[in-house]
Amino acid sequence: MAFRAERYGTRADTAVFVACLLLSLTALALPEGLRAPVAGALRRTVLLPLLTLQHRAVESAEGRQRLTSLRAERDSLALASTFLPGLRSENDRLRGLLGLGARLGYGFVTAEVLHQSGLTDGLTLVLSAGREEGVAALSPVVTAEGLVGMVRAVDAHTSVALAWTHPDFRASAMVEGQRVFGIVAARRGEAAGELMELHGVPYRDLLNPGTRVVTSGLGGVFPRGIPLGTVHGTLSESAGWERTYLLRPAVHPAEASHVMVLAPARSSDTLTAAYAAPGAQPERAAPLPVPAAPPRRRLRR
Repeated sequence: MAFRAERYGTRADTAVFVACLLLSLTALALPEGLRAPVAGALRRTVLLPLLTLQHRAVESAEGRQRLTSLRAERDSLALASTFLPGLRSENDRLRGLLGLGARLGYGFVTAEVLHQSGLTDGLTLVLSAGREEGVAALSPVVTAEGLVGMVRAVDAHTSVALAWTHPDFRASAMVEGQRVFGIVAARRGEAAGELMELHGVPYRDLLNPGTRVVTSGLGGVFPRGIPLGTVHGTLSESAGWERTYLLRPAVHPAEASHVMVLAPARSSDTLTAAYAAPGAQPERAAPLPVPAAPPRRRLRR
């Protein structure tokens, strides 16, 4: 019985196929005026379920494509939002460098801090500018926030800078707007590499937290006026002779991605004006007193 049912189904399918073929040939043989109404009637009756299934299949394919596109856009937005804070801070630093460069006017070389891995990572920086770009040894390395270090070795197209976190780094410093001088070095022991130390401040000069400390220009390496940091607190007192203060650095070398290497002959007044706060009058060195001319004596006859 199953064999006969299968044979009957096969014959029925063949008959349907032959009928469809004959209807197709008949429709093709019809005149142009009758062909369109017949085709429309078939689409509205016999072919309506097939057309509906095709329409739903097309909508389903378009929906899957839109879903894939929305997932890709969502993943792209999630990835962009992950890097957005870093990109925003980098853009702020680049804008700061551009503004500082416009205030400086001349005498600097821009460089990128290259990645390095080793024991000296965090103590020295490899810069993407060298002798061919105008970088010289002992040139100050700065950002828009303040001092990063100084150039120690120069190659043709790269250079190595000594960061302020290095144990050998020293800088002559002064309190901005005051005649208080000292020596700035990296903090040792606890919080090493995170804070600075200001040594040699006279005991009579008391510095409040938040006081800004800049380079003094003494020694001929760093021009006067580059920000070093702000006073964080008192570290020690030496029996009424001097005080040592902790400084919060203006910029940490690990945060520097683009820097500026200053020319050795950079003017101190230009740097002081470039790093001055908006609306503040830059401090200038007091002019040397001009000795008065000796009085003239009248000759007697």
